[in-house]
Amino acid sequence: MFKRSTVFLVTLLLIASVFVPATFAQERVTITVLNYFDLTSPGAERELQEVWHEFSNRFPHITVLREDLFLEPFHQKTEAYAAANQLPDVIYMWPGGRSTTLHTKRLVKDLRPLLGEDAKYFSEAVLAPQTAGYLAELPNTMTSSHAMYVNVGLLQELGLEIPETYEDLVAMVPVLKANGLDTILMGAQDDWVIQSCLFSTIVGRLVGDEKMDEIIAGEAKFTDPEFVGALEFYGRLFADGVLHRKIMNTTYGEVNGLFAAGRAPFMIDGDWKVGNFITDTSTGEALIPVDKQDQFKMIIFPAIPGEINPNAASTVVGTGYGMSASIPAGSAKEAAAWELIKWLQSVEVQKLRLETGGTIPSRIDVTSDQLEPLVNERLGYYALIETGTYVLDSVLAGEVYLPINIGLQEIGLGLATPMEVAERTQEAYDVWKANQ
Repeated sequence: MFKRSTVFLVTLLLIASVFVPATFAQERVTITVLNYFDLTSPGAERELQEVWHEFSNRFPHITVLREDLFLEPFHQKTEAYAAANQLPDVIYMWPGGRSTTLHTKRLVKDLRPLLGEDAKYFSEAVLAPQTAGYLAELPNTMTSSHAMYVNVGLLQELGLEIPETYEDLVAMVPVLKANGLDTILMGAQDDWVIQSCLFSTIVGRLVGDEKMDEIIAGEAKFTDPEFVGALEFYGRLFADGVLHRKIMNTTYGEVNGLFAAGRAPFMIDGDWKVGNFITDTSTGEALIPVDKQDQFKMIIFPAIPGEINPNAASTVVGTGYGMSASIPAGSAKEAAAWELIKWLQSVEVQKLRLETGGTIPSRIDVTSDQLEPLVNERLGYYALIETGTYVLDSVLAGEVYLPINIGLQEIGLGLATPMEVAERTQEAYDVWKANQ
């Protein structure tokens, strides 16, 4: 006869074989993730619960070790990982620019073969080859790095209207100043903000992508009249009082409250900034309450004298997640990393990001009827853009756009002239080109 303890053990094994075969049949895998995430943003709690915690529920055999960073600390950590050849298994990426090292050194895999038949669910534009000629990250959106946010209610209180031309904007400056207000706010303490969110659009309007292609190819120069002219117009914004040098002391987070509080009728940032103003579902509060959101609009910077591309704005394929090239093909770790990337661009997750941040889905099968007015405003904003032009830090190497970033701050502070910035940028380009 079986001993009582033996019968008990057999019973346990039978129960386990009936109820949990799938879990134990799958190989347990641990993957590391470097994630770009603002823990203070509205919707952050939903992101943690409905994206990351839900993934763990659905794939209990996959353990995710996630590192959340934001703004410059994220980019610095990325470069450190790349330099040490210790890239995390899954990493948040840009289609170029800030992720150039990952692309050009092929530190991440081509995701198109893994995507396979699922490519039919994505807009063709977001699956185009990226900086190194392949799909290094699966984008979550198309985005405009430029938008001009307008507090229409504040303008009406002052007897002003939305400007159609730059001259209209300049004419407002004395009225706003007399009321103790700035004209345009920007959270430009980090040097990428002016370049990405404003100057790239100025270059698109006055220089154009064709001329920029010539500059990038070495067939033209940053010191040519067109690019210098764009820098000169940018400098004029400060001379005319449209921008104030205090924007260089305003942090990227601080500007949200200043704009919502009515410290200026305009703010310039990327279209993604909408996500900072809508309702935080964890608190039920919003910087701009739902019943006030119809008083705010998104427009393109007004017509610039001498522009060759009217109503142009800088646009780019959105960010997404890439996979470390060091993961062996066909391995359990590759399968786990791909499950995570697929989940992060799934219908469920893109719907969440549409509702909490107004992020334009890269998928064609995502809809929602739970959108706040500012999210709908962002969706409608794209109809205003006649031409999408380059975001400079997406098409230029870091060694080249960094002198532009710094130079834009120096022009605003009166520490450099447009030609000096152009000359330094050309010198940086020549050094970079010689090393290619």
